[in-house]
Amino acid sequence: MPTERVKESALEKIKSAVFRKKAAIQEIVREPTSGGIVFRFTPDKKDIEILLIQDSKERWTIPKGHIEPGETAKVTARREIEEETGLKNVSILTWLGKIHFKYRRLDKLVLMTTQIYLVQALDARETPTPEKWMKGIKWFSFTDALEVIEYEDIEKLMLIAKKKIRVGDY
Repeated sequence: MPTERVKESALEKIKSAVFRKKAAIQEIVREPTSGGIVFRFTPDKKDIEILLIQDSKERWTIPKGHIEPGETAKVTARREIEEETGLKNVSILTWLGKIHFKYRRLDKLVLMTTQIYLVQALDARETPTPEKWMKGIKWFSFTDALEVIEYEDIEKLMLIAKKKIRVGDY
């Protein structure tokens, strides 16, 4: 009989883990973040390339991160771009807009607002280097960047960025 009780106990644990209901939302957390659509001109100056990072879940996105106490969104964008890409010689040209994202973290609902800036990489010889947690970092043609970007809201801001670059509106 003791073996049967152990088996039953193990089976109950498995059932409990598989059929467990999510805990009710206990708290709503707001997380302000900031980042940038980083571009550079191609050597022939006829087009642009966009720098994207690949996160730990293999999704291509832009460099961005949490706004620290006392920082402005613009300061955060510069800091996060440098931390996540290693690029130091950049110019923040203009604010493009903000995106809203929500997700669940255990019993919390996280409401994230990300301020997005248009950022030009100024030194073509500067090689981007990813942080350890990233799966990749790469310059993409604008068209290819639109194809691989995972977030529709960022894609829309990329189109706005392309127009601003084309007409010099920054």
